[in-house]
Amino acid sequence: QVQLVESGGGLVQAGGSLRLSCAASGSIFSINAMGWYRQAPGKQRELVAVSTSGGSTNYADSVKGRFTISRDNAKNTVSLQMNGLSPEDTAVYYCAATLWTRPGSRRTDYWGQGTQVTVSS
Repeated sequence: QVQLVESGGGLVQAGGSLRLSCAASGSIFSINAMGWYRQAPGKQRELVAVSTSGGSTNYADSVKGRFTISRDNAKNTVSLQMNGLSPEDTAVYYCAATLWTRPGSRRTDYWGQGTQVTVSS
């Protein structure tokens, strides 16, 4: 089994910063991509940022210039530094990883349990 465990959510005032972290553990052969999604009340889950094994990153337009994703391939961790937070960033943030559990296995998506980020105005 594979587990993704997030930490670092909380309550912050507008303009503040938070750092989310996620650690993947378990039966992992290789990770392709790790990233962050978020889901606000009444809205669909959306991509926030993703980091591929090749080192490329991709961000949602709404967070470009404010959020930074970083990844430690050796430790199977990914972090999201969030600066300049606004109330519109309030959501449950989910860590996600696309990985193989063994050689020749199907590439599979795994999700963390989510961590709440609340930005007050």
